[in-house]
Amino acid sequence: MRTRIRDPRRAQREARQGRVRRRLVTSQRPRLTVFRSAKHIYAQLEDGVTGRTLGGASTRSPALRGELAKTGNVAAAKRVGRAIAEVARARGIERVVFNRNGFLYHGRVKALAEAAREAGLEF
Repeated sequence: MRTRIRDPRRAQREARQGRVRRRLVTSQRPRLTVFRSAKHIYAQLEDGVTGRTLGGASTRSPALRGELAKTGNVAAAKRVGRAIAEVARARGIERVVFNRNGFLYHGRVKALAEAAREAGLEF
């Protein structure tokens, strides 16, 4: 039985998330999944076949935390995008599928994606 979500914004995000996930589940390439909160942004690489996490980067990781003045802005998202591209290259991954995870492709999510592309990931 499905539970009813009372918060309409959360319900809309989960509907978008389901639509995006249905398209991406058939891909054989690794997924670059993004999660955005009010203060932080997270990105992780997931194997499309097994569902295992291959690597990740976020504004909370120790390597990035020291060099960021603020963690909830576009500049921090760009830095996380470059960091996740470095993690992917270290694993030998060049092509991924971008999973925006129900978030609109705008602002910090867009900045992370563009920075990852500039750093060498193809999607």
